[in-house]
Amino acid sequence: MARLREFDTDRAVQQAMELFWERGFEATSVRHLTDRLGVGQGSLYAAFGSKEGLYRAALERYRDDLAAAALAELEAGGEVRSVLRAMLLERVRIASGGGGRGCLLVNAAAERLPGDAATGRFVRDAMAASTAALTGLLAAAAARGEISTAREPAALAGFLVTFLNGLLVSGKVTPDERVLAGHVEVALTVLD
Repeated sequence: MARLREFDTDRAVQQAMELFWERGFEATSVRHLTDRLGVGQGSLYAAFGSKEGLYRAALERYRDDLAAAALAELEAGGEVRSVLRAMLLERVRIASGGGGRGCLLVNAAAERLPGDAATGRFVRDAMAASTAALTGLLAAAAARGEISTAREPAALAGFLVTFLNGLLVSGKVTPDERVLAGHVEVALTVLD
């Protein structure tokens, strides 16, 4: 029996994340993955169980690295409007400068749902965590008088997460940072 090739699974997940982000799940074949990762199909299946298993690991990496960075920016403090503007503009920069890749989680939702329940749960949980963190930030800002109390923080947070997801899709269609930055300024008026 042939010995399975050992490889760095952490590096493999990072490379797979990039490939899925560039091509999408359906357009990425196992052959694409083995070529990019430099491993045999048997090693890939031994480490991740399936292409879907590697995809989930890639989504987790994206959430843990890139999506978590956005939440960390929010939690860093400062005047909420400025913090939100900076976070949204950074997402615009990523969306417009990434060759039209957009957001891997948004891409996963658009490509895999409603048929892939596991991906649906994963994306829903990630978005719920973002909404919850943003709700807390907005509630604190309202209590400090930084934003209007005319709207519930949870409703504002839900809108901003929805806006951001739409912005990331728009960035794939029109990867013009100036245009997208203008949309950010309009969206921030909901805080008034």
